[in-house]
Amino acid sequence: MAKPLLDDALWSKIEPLLPPHPPRLKGGRPRLPDRAALTGILFVLRTGIPWAELPKEMGCGSGTTCWRRLRDWQATGVWQQLHQVMLVHLQSDGQIDWTRVSVDGASIPAPLGARKPARLQVLHPLPGAGTAGSSTPATRAGACRQG
Repeated sequence: MAKPLLDDALWSKIEPLLPPHPPRLKGGRPRLPDRAALTGILFVLRTGIPWAELPKEMGCGSGTTCWRRLRDWQATGVWQQLHQVMLVHLQSDGQIDWTRVSVDGASIPAPLGARKPARLQVLHPLPGAGTAGSSTPATRAGACRQG
């Protein structure tokens, strides 16, 4: 049997981070459990398949449902909290090698007073430049002049 994407120990750390789902006043289709939705999200992110091709046999609902749950959780800050919890979890298990960590300076904002990059001047080509047989008498004369 294949190893589950989301085991019980990990789920017990993630479940408290998820926002409570709103009550349904008008009934309708039962809400997909958060654990099933998260399993579907993890499967799509891990395999790279399109959301629409999420296998129904997995019991994770539709790809659209999983995508909407991902969108909602991202908007409420769940993924940032999840990242922090996972770092602590992996660190406690000794699964992070901090000697191999690097910081990308492009993601760090410049301090106040830093020089702004120079503005690039946009060069507009001459009308007809670069096309065969488009020279005018003036351009032909200029090209023939000697220094």
